[in-house]
Amino acid sequence: MAPILTIDGPSGAGKGTVSRAVAKRLNWHYLDSGSIYRALAIAVLQAGVALDDVAEICRIAQGMSLEFDCGDTLQVKLNGVDISALLPTETTGNTASIIAAYPDVRAVLLQKQKDFQRLPGLVADGRDMGSVVFPAAEYKVYLTASSSERALRRYKQLIEKGIDANLIQITEEIEARDRRDSERATAPLAVPEGAYYLDSSNLTIQQVIDTVINLVR
Repeated sequence: MAPILTIDGPSGAGKGTVSRAVAKRLNWHYLDSGSIYRALAIAVLQAGVALDDVAEICRIAQGMSLEFDCGDTLQVKLNGVDISALLPTETTGNTASIIAAYPDVRAVLLQKQKDFQRLPGLVADGRDMGSVVFPAAEYKVYLTASSSERALRRYKQLIEKGIDANLIQITEEIEARDRRDSERATAPLAVPEGAYYLDSSNLTIQQVIDTVINLVR
C-alpha cells in the first residue's frame, strides 16, 4: 500500500498551502478533503437544495464528478466546470461545514477520499484524515494556529483575490465553525491519535513545510 501523510486541523491553519507544498517536495499525490466538501456545498447551493434535505444532498454527492489540478494554486472542476474561485468564500465554507455534519453525507464521500491512496504516496489534507479516513496512516500532523491569526490569514487571502471581506466577521465565523466542527457527533475535529501537534501561529509557511518534510524523512 502507498504511504500516507495526513495533515489535519481547523479552518485557516494553512493546511492547504502546506499540504500542496509537501506533496510537491515528496512527489506524492494530493487530496484536499475540504475541497470535496466545499465542491458539494457549491453543487447544493447551485441546485437550490435546502441544507436540511439530507437525502437530496446525498444524491448530489453521489452524482458529482470532481477533478483536481494541484499546481501553485489548487484548481478544482465540478462536473467539468472550474469552481476554484468559489471554493474560498465564506458562504461556501459555512455551507460545507453544515452539510459535513450529516453522517449520511460523510458516508457517501468517504470512499471517494479513500480512492486517492495510490503510489508513490498521498498527502491528505482535512479535518478528520488521520482520525477517520486514514486512521492507519504512517505519518500524521495536526496543524493549528490561534483563531485571530487564522482569521487574519483568511482576510488577507480573500482581499488578495479581490473578494470583499470583514476581519471581525471572519473571526466570529471561524470561532463558530471551530465550535461546530469540534462538537458535532460524527467525526468531530480532534487531534488524531499519534499525530504531531504543530502550532503555526508564530511560524512562517516555509518553517512549517520544513518541519513536516523532516517528520516524513
